Amino acid sequence: MAVVELCVKAAAGAPEILGDCPFCQRVLLTLEEKKVPYKMHLINLSDKPQWCLEVNPEGKVPLMKFDEKWIVDSDVIVGIIEEKYHSPSLSPPPEVSSVGSKIFPSFVKFLKSKDPSDGSEQALLDELKALNEHLKAKGPYVAGENICAVDLSLAPKLYHLEVALGHFKGWTVPESLSYFHNYVKLLFSRESFQKTKAEKEYVIAGWEPKVNA
Repeated sequence: MAVVELCVKAAAGAPEILGDCPFCQRVLLTLEEKKVPYKMHLINLSDKPQWCLEVNPEGKVPLMKFDEKWIVDSDVIVGIIEEKYHSPSLSPPPEVSSVGSKIFPSFVKFLKSKDPSDGSEQALLDELKALNEHLKAKGPYVAGENICAVDLSLAPKLYHLEVALGHFKGWTVPESLSYFHNYVKLLFSRESFQKTKAEKEYVIAGWEPKVNA
């Protein structure tokens, strides 16, 4: 099996440590769950190496090399990994493909919000409650017993939500959403997640300029 090459974000202020990009972690999780060997290049986004800019002028990450071609965009990359490495299949049943998809934008809006009456907290709660209800009916993962690509896309985003809202707003997901809490525990305890997560301090450092903008 050929080793794939992957460029991911390095931590802000610590270029030799894995950074806090949830889209990079999604790709790393997919490779880990499929046991695909890969070589990881940590890219310092404030000082991108010349070779990286040559193959990827916009300097975006994640960036992955397949068959001598460099590909950007985590959706495209995950699709190619699924196509090339069938086993185990992480392809979600179509009816769950958009489960939880509004959580991340709702989280970002609430995190940046300076106005407690703008409805952004309630909008996020509504999305989390919807996921909780889905997991209650279909869990423990989004598609049932086995993890799928939707879970691997959600896991890094839910980690950012927990860390950033806890730090900047002293906010936690209500205990009453017990299926959600069980789901997050399952995701965060997987070996693939432990191996590929950014340390909390780098998640906080990554959001700091956006929150204080």
